[in-house]
Amino acid sequence: MTGFGRGVAERGGVRATVDIRAVNHRFLDLKLRGEPVAPATEDAIGARVRGAIERGSVVIAIHLARESDARSRIDEAAARAAHAQLSALAKQLGTAPPELGLVLAQPGVVAAAEATRDSDAPAILAALDPALVELARMRAAEGGTLARELAARVAELATLRENIARLAAGLPEQLGRRLHERLGRLVRDEADQRNADAAGFLDPARLAQEVALLADRADVTEELVRLASHLDQVRALLAGDEPPASPGEAIDRPRSTKSGGVGRRLDFLAQELGRELNTIGSKSASAEITASVVEAKAVLEKLREQVQNVE
Repeated sequence: MTGFGRGVAERGGVRATVDIRAVNHRFLDLKLRGEPVAPATEDAIGARVRGAIERGSVVIAIHLARESDARSRIDEAAARAAHAQLSALAKQLGTAPPELGLVLAQPGVVAAAEATRDSDAPAILAALDPALVELARMRAAEGGTLARELAARVAELATLRENIARLAAGLPEQLGRRLHERLGRLVRDEADQRNADAAGFLDPARLAQEVALLADRADVTEELVRLASHLDQVRALLAGDEPPASPGEAIDRPRSTKSGGVGRRLDFLAQELGRELNTIGSKSASAEITASVVEAKAVLEKLREQVQNVE
């Protein structure tokens, strides 16, 4: 799910602004942008994000403003040496004395700012927490809309399942009637050729046995039961209200005690629903059942696309 969050905090003379952007992704893909941070701080950021988010492409931009004296980053001895050398060269060439900007531009005069600072961590992590809260709020709003969409798809699948079950219940009678009509035509043709009574060619017991064999091959009772079970599990997951770990608890408490997030379990159930529909379609001896299976697969594909957005 998509979302954005921003947090600002100031600790120990460091003001941190953290922006978080998240878009849909099958797995958790975390990227840090902006100011470089210490490895320990990066690990702490990753732990908090993983505690709050399970799936998504997440980009965290960090901006820092420090209360520091610019002169502390200037090597005064190197500056004097560079000024002396430039002044001597200017005197030899008969040009004006070097300006301060030229002196500061010499290599080694201005020390590079520290690439990583452990002292930045308190401000960064303090800004990260409200950013995660705001992000979670936006994702929750989108999740509510997505849950309603998924529930509508599940309702469609349940209706189609009931239709298939109704058609399957009348299938043995339909198969018997179809077989009886087909055999009746063959028997009448044979009796006409022999000038005999067609009734003598039909064995009711044998006919009943053939009908039973056809009905057994086309029986989809087990598949319908599993289909109903999978749909019930999807409904249960959509209705679940497991509270996420707050950013401060993320390191100590996992987001979910179950194996995998809701999105991954929904993805698995979507695969199982597809497997049952494929089996029903392969067993189908009815054009009406086949049509319902095709329609159910189209609905399932829409559900599967939406499930990819669920964490």
